[in-house]
Amino acid sequence: MTTTGCYTCDREAEFDQLPPRERIAYDEHWRVVHATGSGLLGWLVLVPRRHVMELAELTDAEAAGLGAWQVRLARVLAAELDAPKTYVAEFGEAPGYHLHFHVVPRPRALDQSLRGPGIFGLLGRGDDEQVGAEDRDDLAKRLAARLTS
Repeated sequence: MTTTGCYTCDREAEFDQLPPRERIAYDEHWRVVHATGSGLLGWLVLVPRRHVMELAELTDAEAAGLGAWQVRLARVLAAELDAPKTYVAEFGEAPGYHLHFHVVPRPRALDQSLRGPGIFGLLGRGDDEQVGAEDRDDLAKRLAARLTS
């Protein structure tokens, strides 16, 4: 249950207790998490560490870090998951969430119907179709190691 009405901010308030999948990497402006409800291992979400609703509201420092994080994440996903392409998307329409960016690996063997915008067919999965917490935590630790080396 959220206390501020913003899921992302409520998770940030619990930062020290977050599992590996919810703090893969971070700096003073951004935090990298593995998406919940995803049927694709490696579906990452890049979230600002302060409450911000629109891209135009980012500070210059946050904006500068945004591009660097997107490239760094694409590189580690390619290396760890053999994903030759990474999609980046921001829609900001979900109630209860502030600005966030999907950073999604596109594996070589992905079904053709799930390429491009079709990849979002792998999000919003039920418990029996989504990547489990243990697998997300295992990947989070591997990605964190790559990001700090």
